[in-house]
Amino acid sequence: MEFTMGGRLEVRITPADVGKRVSVRRRSTGGGSGAEFTDTVGVLTSWNDGVVAITRKSGESVRILESSLVAGKVVPAAPARRRGPAASFAELAAVTARAWQPVESEPLGEWRLRAAGGFTRRANSALPLGDPGLPLGEAFGRVEQWYGERGLPPYIQTATGAEGTQETLCAELERHGWRREVSAEVRIAALAPVGDLDADVSAVRLTREPDAAWLSRYQRFSTPGPHVPRVLGSGPSVWFAAVGGGGAGTEASGAGAGSGGGEPPAAIGRCVVDGRWAGFMAVEVAPEHRRRGLATAVMAALARRALDEGASAAWLQVEEDNEGARVLYDGMGFATHHRYHHFRPA
Repeated sequence: MEFTMGGRLEVRITPADVGKRVSVRRRSTGGGSGAEFTDTVGVLTSWNDGVVAITRKSGESVRILESSLVAGKVVPAAPARRRGPAASFAELAAVTARAWQPVESEPLGEWRLRAAGGFTRRANSALPLGDPGLPLGEAFGRVEQWYGERGLPPYIQTATGAEGTQETLCAELERHGWRREVSAEVRIAALAPVGDLDADVSAVRLTREPDAAWLSRYQRFSTPGPHVPRVLGSGPSVWFAAVGGGGAGTEASGAGAGSGGGEPPAAIGRCVVDGRWAGFMAVEVAPEHRRRGLATAVMAALARRALDEGASAAWLQVEEDNEGARVLYDGMGFATHHRYHHFRPA
């Protein structure tokens, strides 16, 4: 990282640069000839009372004493990765929301309050895309009230790490006492290479609805209720994949959540086709069947169906601590586009 200009280190940022992407260097020890330095890159989210706050693309907020700065400059937005399709945050935020819809929703200005009986944070969190029509502090209070009325914990879903994401909103949430509870990566890739994966898809069964066997493999199906199949079935064009278990046959178009039965499948997956995008979710393999290529087979089969429906780009979400899935998706060509976070009052 280069800060020098004419052989000198300079701090070339001011409080007027709040909201811009910056790169700073600070002195991290007591100074003198043995001083050490730390570099930070991210969005400048505040500069108050001698403290500079920067939100990194990971969502981590870093607070730096102004007196420790030795260099700083505004830097251009991180260039989009060459690998995979071009995509804006606004486009992906809309597509991912349509693929996992709540049972109940209500607008708060341009925000959307979403609930589904507590089934997953994504379906039970406020989606803050735009202006809530209220000062932020009041909007946060309204979110708490709305979820409290439904006996649910209040969550707000935010994003960081791409052009147009919500680093400033994250900083405001922290300032009002909200804390990140979980973070995940949104990854994208070209769809055709996923469909071209070397995998035996002959045993993969595709259906339009999840049967009882599919649900029994799905790890999030711990508290059955009518809201679960409603969320899983939401989206423009939804497909479910299973290897083994359930009923016989290679394809069905109306196997209801209560049909099927039998042993749980060895592997499952879900795909939502929405225009040029195919979103992959709920890809799971039973522990005793792992390392046999079943996840790859499920992904390939779903990708081929999405290609048949005209999709050309793929997306998925993976939590940051799921190392096995991260390695799998690296090998399929998925690259991180941005990260999303769920904030909850401390």
